[in-house]
Amino acid sequence: MSVAVPRIRVGEPVCHQALSIFPLFSDSKGGVDYRLSDEALADESLIVEETSESGSVPELLVENKGDTLVLFIEGEELIGAKQNRILNTSVLIAAKSKVKIPVSCVEQGRWGYRSRRFHSSGSHSPSRLRYALKRSVSGSTRSGRGHRSNQGEVWDCVAACLSTHDVASPTGAMSEAFEAVEARTSDFRSELKYVEGATGVAVAIGKQVVALDVFDRPSTCQKVWDRLMSGCILDSLHAEPDEDRADAADVERLVQSADEADWQQVQPVGEGEEYRAEFAEDHASALSFGDNLVHASVVASV
Repeated sequence: MSVAVPRIRVGEPVCHQALSIFPLFSDSKGGVDYRLSDEALADESLIVEETSESGSVPELLVENKGDTLVLFIEGEELIGAKQNRILNTSVLIAAKSKVKIPVSCVEQGRWGYRSRRFHSSGSHSPSRLRYALKRSVSGSTRSGRGHRSNQGEVWDCVAACLSTHDVASPTGAMSEAFEAVEARTSDFRSELKYVEGATGVAVAIGKQVVALDVFDRPSTCQKVWDRLMSGCILDSLHAEPDEDRADAADVERLVQSADEADWQQVQPVGEGEEYRAEFAEDHASALSFGDNLVHASVVASV
């Protein structure tokens, strides 16, 4: 099974402290009409709620009231309702439809309403959490159990993140780690801005390339850039700067490995076609719609 990944060119990195950000370029201009989830949540054409009054930790109910598809990105955080969650996989929600989406809890110590609806936190999962999520979800899809994560492993990753950043959260909320380091991340955000024309990004901490995301068009990459940076920056804050950094050849090797991997098609949650692959200890997934790759990502073992 092959995935129609466009040919990718790796750009020059932008670096700050231990973090290196490689813009990725392709000829893809996007042929799918969709909105991003945070945009649709903001104008309330999209509603995300608990599945019922009692709720269900691994699922949320999404209603798309709009006239276009809505795209959720794997690892994005939704906050509110009974507890904060992250998306287990990238999902396209059809117009005028209701769908249950697979999620994981990133706030272990709360199970009570703070609001009826969810909204976007503007943050994205750190790479260690993304890796644990993608590995377990891929295993779940292979065994026919849907897009379930290893919730215990997710909680362990969140607890480790809070501990690393010396954050005491009463409810074990990942969002509080982002809030605690906000003042320390302004320099990163100033230095690591979106690179014009990029359709994707690869992230390295020191010598290790930890994640790679490719989208179908520059406009989507630009809109989600700061969100993706949030998790990368959080990961890198305690890493020591080192002259030995990853270079473009390291990213190109990861791209080639993904291109040559044995991709397997799995049942998608919403619209489109979903594929997953494992190579070495790295894990990848891709969401396509028709002949268009909408979002593909690789998360490396760290």
